[in-house]
Amino acid sequence: MARDKDANGNLPSRAVAMRKDLARKIAAHIRMDGKEATGVPGLSLYRKSAPTQCTSAAYEPELIVFVQGEKRINVGGTTLECNESTFLLTSIDMPVVSQVTKASREEPILALMLKLEMPMVREILSQEEFHVPEAVSATRGMAVGESSVELLDACSRLLDLLDAPQDIPFLSNLIQREVIYRLLRGPRGENLRAIATLGEQSNRTAKAVAWLRENYAKPLRVEDLASVAQMGVSTLHHHFRSLTAMSPLQYQKQLRLHTARVRMLTDGMDAASAAFEVGYESPSQFSREYSRFFGQPPMRDIKARQLTGAASERDSL
Repeated sequence: MARDKDANGNLPSRAVAMRKDLARKIAAHIRMDGKEATGVPGLSLYRKSAPTQCTSAAYEPELIVFVQGEKRINVGGTTLECNESTFLLTSIDMPVVSQVTKASREEPILALMLKLEMPMVREILSQEEFHVPEAVSATRGMAVGESSVELLDACSRLLDLLDAPQDIPFLSNLIQREVIYRLLRGPRGENLRAIATLGEQSNRTAKAVAWLRENYAKPLRVEDLASVAQMGVSTLHHHFRSLTAMSPLQYQKQLRLHTARVRMLTDGMDAASAAFEVGYESPSQFSREYSRFFGQPPMRDIKARQLTGAASERDSL
């Protein structure tokens, strides 16, 4: 349910008006359902005109600002609810299961997506004028926050560049810096600072996450992962679970299952071949874990999704 009222029960008319204006602009630039890249580097738009099935996806570091519709995201057993008054901040690669829960042809779910470049985040944090708390506590790698008027305003101006492509080379970088600044200054800023701040536990854990993301098909030795993070094994386990809501083994398993599902759905690969490609040694083990995670055996799941016209996992938000 939308949360348009403030603590006093009043409607913040400016925020509501800005969300409606952003929805109008997004709808004007993406006519078909799906995810579409724009002429602004790192900026994509998303539209869906009906509720969807649960879909597995691998989210990269990015900001997603929702301006219409509702979506539910499950990460490591934790459910996040997104609606038109919220943004989703992802600061590390995260395997999730998501579902559009409210959307229609008349009012599709609409969102803008902006990739987050950690070097830019660190450069802003390094500015003498930007004061942050000395200690950064452990935080989740994915969080939902309320979209402020200032954040919506910056996003609106970024979207306006699509109608003035000659301004993109000069203004895009400046406005994206402002978006990051607004995030860092907001209540969810700590989630981004913790990952970007070199030497912090979350930053070192993020290195282990990135390594596992690139090497998920290889056998997992937690000792090697701990070496990447420059931590002890037990310390890594604690911080990895704190950051991702999963153990390293659960994280690897979800990445493997998601990737295998994509290959079967989009490339026509059979279950055994997909299993071997993502690192399973036993097709039967793959089938068991796939059924446990997605609710039915691999090929039955793929056929069901094809019959219902489900979109490619690669295009899911």
